[in-house]
Amino acid sequence: MLDFINEHYKRNILLILDLVLINLALLISYMIRFEGMISSYIDIRYFYIISIVSLIVLYFSNLYKTIWKYASISELLTIIKTSLVLNILFLITIYFVNLAIPRSVILINFMTIIILMGGFRFTLRIIKEYLIRRNTSKSNKRVKALIVGAGDAGEIIVREMNKHHELDIEIIGLIDDDPAKQNLKIHGYPVLGTTKDIPKLIKKYDIYEVIIAIPSADGSTIRKIYELSNQKSVRVKIVPGVFEILNGDVDLIQIRDVKVNDLLKREPVDLKAEKITEYITEKTVLVTGGSGSIGSELCRQIAQFNPKQLIILDINENSIYFIKLELENKYPNLNFETIVGSIRDQDKLEQVFKHYQPDVVFHAAAHKHVPLMEDSPEEAVKNNILGTKKLVEKADKFMVKRFVFISTDKAVNPTNVMGASKRVAEMIIQHFNSKSKTKFMAVRFGNVLGSKGSVIPIFKKQIENGGPITVTHAEIKRYFMTIPEAAQLVIQAGTLGNGGEVFVLDMGKPVKIIDLAEDLIRLSGLKPYEDIDINIIGLRPGEKLYEELLVKNEKSIPTKHERIFINDLELVESKKLINKVEMLKKAAAQSDRNQIITILVSLLNNYQPQRDNITKINFKNHLQKIQE
Repeated sequence: MLDFINEHYKRNILLILDLVLINLALLISYMIRFEGMISSYIDIRYFYIISIVSLIVLYFSNLYKTIWKYASISELLTIIKTSLVLNILFLITIYFVNLAIPRSVILINFMTIIILMGGFRFTLRIIKEYLIRRNTSKSNKRVKALIVGAGDAGEIIVREMNKHHELDIEIIGLIDDDPAKQNLKIHGYPVLGTTKDIPKLIKKYDIYEVIIAIPSADGSTIRKIYELSNQKSVRVKIVPGVFEILNGDVDLIQIRDVKVNDLLKREPVDLKAEKITEYITEKTVLVTGGSGSIGSELCRQIAQFNPKQLIILDINENSIYFIKLELENKYPNLNFETIVGSIRDQDKLEQVFKHYQPDVVFHAAAHKHVPLMEDSPEEAVKNNILGTKKLVEKADKFMVKRFVFISTDKAVNPTNVMGASKRVAEMIIQHFNSKSKTKFMAVRFGNVLGSKGSVIPIFKKQIENGGPITVTHAEIKRYFMTIPEAAQLVIQAGTLGNGGEVFVLDMGKPVKIIDLAEDLIRLSGLKPYEDIDINIIGLRPGEKLYEELLVKNEKSIPTKHERIFINDLELVESKKLINKVEMLKKAAAQSDRNQIITILVSLLNNYQPQRDNITKINFKNHLQKIQE
């Protein structure tokens, strides 16, 4: 209550001061018009009339609803409108009371009111900011900062920091590579040079913090700025990227530490939203593996397109519980169901498809850990192959319109069970598409930054423990995508398929894992090989140096989306496929691991297993028996 009274009191004081200023403006207008000789021309009744008119106009104006410490051009326009209305009403009132006034006085008065009222407010703001800055400048804790980017984002950061002096950040200046911006100022802070000047400016001004204010910058640009700024005791921070801002996850002014994602990122995905809307909006969508890294992000992306109902199926009860809480909080109007269940359970799948009748299925449920599947190939068969087959059969039976299978680059020339099982699953997709009304398609992509089981969380944990970071080979390379990027392209691929396609996503250039490890160490404020060692431990079972997106005899066909391509795959021999899948089913039930490997080799011509526990003699014997 006291706060309300104080605010009300302040507004009354400001209203009285405005009345004084308006009367003073009229007096000044007469003095200007008659060169100081006003006694013969001015009438005291003018001041009574303008006071009454002003009181009415000011009371109904928006002048006292503005927080003037944030005042800008829009507030000045409010003063101009108020002055215009006030002078028009003043002129009309004088006319009706039979008083005369020179029109030039009205014009001069219009401008004088704007100058006095606007000047008064902006003067108060300047005085207040000066006092705050003077008080905060006495603090010895102020951090000297350099802002990289003198564009809109840089201007917002400067403006916000000027308002929030409690942050104890002292802006020294800005950096920009645009020659036209050199030696100019933003809110009083100079553009000191280009990015190549960053190291010398850090030393000259004893900079403690470098803020990258270029939301649209690609990974190579951020990496360049980071490397130039990454000196001892210097913190490098960044404003959020375009995707984070547009997705509503953060605001532009939420500065954060640079992440490894920033160093690798590409241009944001250009979604063709109208096509996605056609097959998701007001449709029932089922996501298997919906609480995993990719599956949960698919759910978040799908939620934005207002499906009729979203069905999330996953065997992991803890993860599915957390995605349920998140969606309830973030999308309160979303109609969705969470179901704990496995794609291996045929009866459960029958119940789900019969009850919900999904229009679209995104199949993200899979065992994906390469070394673990080398140890337990029967589990890869049961889940990745047989589970996919059961799911595909239900989609066909219940006439699902579109079925999108999440595959992997490890399905290309596989050297491990996980990749081989995913390739067989692709073949099942192709086989069923040839005889079904459902449009079946698969999407291949590589490693996903930050996903469960990826190298990033492992490396971070190793750094927290003081090292060393373990890398399997100095030359090992992988393709990387961010989780949102991968999910968006998967959904987009669903709009392009006519059935039977295996889509390949543009993953950019492959990244050396050792470079990724070094980046993470630096981002943690440490030095590679000094503070944290990196040990080379040798390739794991089933692991290869370079992942591929195409087999040598495959062609990449462009689509309407510049980041999505179609693999021109060879036709699947349906009879052979069904026969081998039945054999895999029996071998998996008996946990006959050697038999599983040899069946996969006989089915996939380009599968070259790397298994120490299978001798060449045993392998040849198994293969010969299968071929017979």
